[in-house]
Amino acid sequence: MKKFLPALLISLFIAMVRFGQDIKKISEDWQKELAGTTYGNNKSAGKYYDIRGFKMYCEIYGEGQPLLIIHGNGGSINNFLYQIPYFSKKYKVIIADSRAQGKSPDKGDSLTYEMMADDYAALLDVLKIDSAFVIGWSDGGINGLLLAIRHPEKVKKLAATGANLVPDTTAVPQEIWDMVTPILASLNSKPTKNEQEKNATKLFRLLIEQPHIPLADLHTIKCPTLVIGGDHDVIKEEHTMLIYKNIPQSYLWILPASGHSTPVVYKDEFNAVIDRFFMNPYRTISGEGRFF
Repeated sequence: MKKFLPALLISLFIAMVRFGQDIKKISEDWQKELAGTTYGNNKSAGKYYDIRGFKMYCEIYGEGQPLLIIHGNGGSINNFLYQIPYFSKKYKVIIADSRAQGKSPDKGDSLTYEMMADDYAALLDVLKIDSAFVIGWSDGGINGLLLAIRHPEKVKKLAATGANLVPDTTAVPQEIWDMVTPILASLNSKPTKNEQEKNATKLFRLLIEQPHIPLADLHTIKCPTLVIGGDHDVIKEEHTMLIYKNIPQSYLWILPASGHSTPVVYKDEFNAVIDRFFMNPYRTISGEGRFF
């Protein structure tokens, strides 16, 4: 099933060399740690919740203000193995496997980002959490944007990395489409599919055919938002800028010599900057304030 590797993992192999670091080693170290971590399979921290017609697997770590972390397409809880130990020291970290991914199977034929955003709102309700800080990576960033749009009361602040608004080459470079679209075509050509192939088809359709978020919807986001991307991300930097420009209270952080995997390649900076963003009030900068 190597051909079904999610774009999240593919991006590790196309990231540019970070200043003074070996991207290949970072990728290999991360994948070794993924294989050995208990995150995503921790019986003492994990539990299933009945959420909108399926059982959603969720793990909770730490105490403090609630922090919801959302993974990308085809990913799982363990993708944030560098974030969970850092943030659980001062936050109540809530991290789940999204619908039809990880340990949250869903045999339904359809899957949309709107469904998943509503799932996370329902999860917070079940956990009796009125609102939370939110971190989203890739599809998780899209889910975070939609959560802030559809359930604004649920999001205190949002940090979204590698999100996009539309499924076309205004947002994603042609070379990335050329990598992922043949996979969906191959899956669609199969007259019969096993359960794994059916689920892979659903996830690749999500990746290639969605989302469709109007700029006007971004204007309704009420929470302060940190919009993040790599300067060689699978999302074009001008598209990341577009998202930033259309959210009323937003900051922009473009990481140099980075692809899509900013929480891995820049793990220490990623954690520290987002933590500061959560802890400090949003600063409106204008006039003379632009000089400092």
